[in-house]
Amino acid sequence: MYGVELGAVREIIPARRPTRLPGAGPYVSGLVNVRGTIVTVLDLAARLGVASDEGPDASRGVGSIVLIEHGVKVVGVAVDEVLDVRRVAELELETEAEALVPGGAVRAVGRLDGEVVALLDIHDIISQVLA
Repeated sequence: MYGVELGAVREIIPARRPTRLPGAGPYVSGLVNVRGTIVTVLDLAARLGVASDEGPDASRGVGSIVLIEHGVKVVGVAVDEVLDVRRVAELELETEAEALVPGGAVRAVGRLDGEVVALLDIHDIISQVLA
């Protein structure tokens, strides 16, 4: 289970089929039109190395797209599902988490209702993929 800073999230929308981009990187699913705005959609599971047959599949309408405000751009992140919006107390987090996912994608790890949650540095992930 993963979490991101709520301040970065603009909106959560149902998954839709992205238009593939020739020559796009392996973590770029494609482009979607969100109310007249063209948004690049990233495959978060593939980037984190946890892709599976049961993961998000925008071509089947499974999962969600989390719209992230990344500077002046809006970037979509395809996820399996969004379970909840919760506030996580700083005391529940351990900051020694960089080794879990290569490339500094994880800020911290903690527990929430008995589940391990990795708090992602979503802006760093987006910057790495779109660089």
